[in-house]
Formats: sequence, structure tokens, C-alpha cells
Amino acid sequence: MENWLTDIMSEYGYIGVLLLIALENIFPPIPSEIILTFGGFMTVESTMTIPGVVLAATAGSVIGAVLLYWVGLQLDVERLEKIVNRWGHVLRITKKDIHRADAWFDRYGPWTVFFCRFVPLIRSLISIPAGMSNMKFPLFLVLTAIGTLIWNIVLVSLGASLGNSWDVVVEYMEVYSRIIYAILLVIVVFVVFKFAKRLKKA
Repeated sequence: MENWLTDIMSEYGYIGVLLLIALENIFPPIPSEIILTFGGFMTVESTMTIPGVVLAATAGSVIGAVLLYWVGLQLDVERLEKIVNRWGHVLRITKKDIHRADAWFDRYGPWTVFFCRFVPLIRSLISIPAGMSNMKFPLFLVLTAIGTLIWNIVLVSLGASLGNSWDVVVEYMEVYSRIIYAILLVIVVFVVFKFAKRLKKA
């Protein structure tokens, strides 16, 4: 995949960066770390500039995030209630659970959207619950753009500063991703345990 990504960027420049980052947001398995750090390297080897790559990547991220936000809008609370009415007894989910989760996102959603832009995989998927909770679109757009801009500036700048060794950043990002995934796994296990314990009491 790495060669495919770098070939597209070498061929299409800023447009390639924008399209690949937009795809990365919609299909998280595509690694943004490779796109951004190689984009930084290209600013050394071509006429592309760091601000240009950062802006193209940020525009692509926002486009992808907006598309997923729209998907979330189609799965609003009312539609989820219909699903629960039909399958709630199987999923062990009630309307109360949905409203509790929605209230939580209403309260902490803005911070969640911002900070999740720095978490691999989750950085893309967080746009869906933002849409589901009907988070105000201008606020979602601003926080997504700011969080994404910071992430892009850091990785593109690292790629530019390391030059031919840009792939070293990717190796470190893989370690960072594993650590984050391990933390998320612990959190998920804890939540499932608490949920199972509550069900047992019920």
C-alpha cells in the first residue's frame, strides 16, 4: 500500500494529498502517517511547500469528516430508538441507554471531537457519533479543522525535516498507534465488564 500511496502523491501533488487524506478519513485503514510524512518529504524534493501540503491535507480531512458526520445524521436518536424497539431485547440495549449516551456526547462531545483527531483510527470514526448526536455543525467543523490542522502540521513538518528518512516517523507512529490501541482495549474491556455486571444485577 505504501508504494501505491506515494506513487499517487508523486503523480498528482496537492490533489493527490487531498484525495488520499479524504479517503483515509472514510476508510481509516489507509494510514495518514505515510501520506503526511511523505508529503513533507516531497516539499524537499519538489516544488510543493509545507503550507500547501498542510492545507491540502486539512481540506481532505475536513471533507472526509463531513461525509461521516452526514452518515451519523442519518442514524439519529429517533432511528436508533426504532432499532432498539425491534432488536433491543437481543442487543440488551434500552431507549434509556441511547438517551444517556446522547446526553453524554452533548456534554463532552466538543472536547471528544477535538482530542480524538490525535488518536489513530478513532480520529476518523468520531465524526459519526458527532452527527448522531446532532452536534452543531459549525462547532464540529471548527474543532475538526483545528485538531486536524495541528496533526497535519506536526507530521508534515517531521517528514520535511527528516528528508529521505521520512519513513522513520511512520515507524514511531506505529508504536504510538499500538500504545493507543492497547489503552483503548483496556477501556473497552472495563466498560464491557461494568455493563455485564450491571446486567447481572438486573
